[in-house]
Amino acid sequence: MNTANVIRFAILGLIWLGLVATIIVRSARITAYTVFVIIASAIIIFVPMYKKYVKNGNKR
Repeated sequence: MNTANVIRFAILGLIWLGLVATIIVRSARITAYTVFVIIASAIIIFVPMYKKYVKNGNKR
C-alpha cells in the first residue's frame, strides 16, 4: 500500500472519529441504536476502501 492510500485512510479515519465523538458527546445517553449507527458507519466507510486498496492491492 502506497503513501497516498495511507493518507486517505488516515484522513477518513480522523473525520469518522470526529463525527463519532460528536454523536457520543451530543447524545443524552448511549443506546444500542447509537452503537449500531457507529458500527454501521464504520462498515460503510472502511470496508470498501479495504477491499479496493488492501485486499486487491496485491493483484495490481
